[in-house]
Amino acid sequence: MDKPIEIDLHGILRSRLPRNVGRIVPGFLISGLERLIRQKELNEMLRAAFPARGSAFARKILEHLGVTVEVKGLENLEGHRRLMFASNHPLGGLDGIALIAVLGERYGDDGIRFLVNDMLMNVEPLRDMFIPVNKYGRQGRDRTRAIKEALESEMHILQFPAGLVSRLQPDGTISDLEWQKSFVAKSIESRRDVVPVKFEGMNSMVFYRTAKWRKKLGLKVNVEQALLPGELCKAGGKRFRIIFGKPISWEKLKAREENPRNLAAALRKMAYSLE
Repeated sequence: MDKPIEIDLHGILRSRLPRNVGRIVPGFLISGLERLIRQKELNEMLRAAFPARGSAFARKILEHLGVTVEVKGLENLEGHRRLMFASNHPLGGLDGIALIAVLGERYGDDGIRFLVNDMLMNVEPLRDMFIPVNKYGRQGRDRTRAIKEALESEMHILQFPAGLVSRLQPDGTISDLEWQKSFVAKSIESRRDVVPVKFEGMNSMVFYRTAKWRKKLGLKVNVEQALLPGELCKAGGKRFRIIFGKPISWEKLKAREENPRNLAAALRKMAYSLE
């Protein structure tokens, strides 16, 4: 890659919309969307991180934003091989970037792989560290094989078992949705000990209220997703904390002979109890 990637929402929409539709979409509407996703700031960020890749790219993004990440519990990982890191997902972007920066520095970029929504494969500087997962449909044969090979490898695996960003709960707290049971089954099948991870941080209340009203109105389109790039930009200068718990052996999980959904809920609770 001889130049930094650049987000061009205007070009993307004009190229993907049918020609007759593209002509009638007003320019001010596209400009408004560009401001909403903070396109200018995102492109400045991408230029500042260029030409770094992988965890070096992640660290450059944190540096550009002036974000401080405090890490606790790394000593719990000593002497453990082939770990499955299961983290809550409070931010929707910066949490993943910070985890890649921390774990990439510890294990090297060839030592970790991140199971992610396939849309994130568009983030080219991080692509080599990602294993794409299709959230909304069946996995293609190549992707199924890639996931299987990663799980069978010596690399550590990182994922957000909730799949979606944390939401405002009825009791007023902000936390993940239910953790998907598949990560427990994958951990046991691949004989990987599970490390519960707690990432302390939150988005703005605008994000949570938008998600809440979208759900109340019965809208299926995840409109709050468009706010996440802006939330990344708003994180500038903030401090976050990552806490790594003690690995839970796959043998112990298997011996409990519980429904994977119950085990996933127990691990979620364990992550949130970390101090």
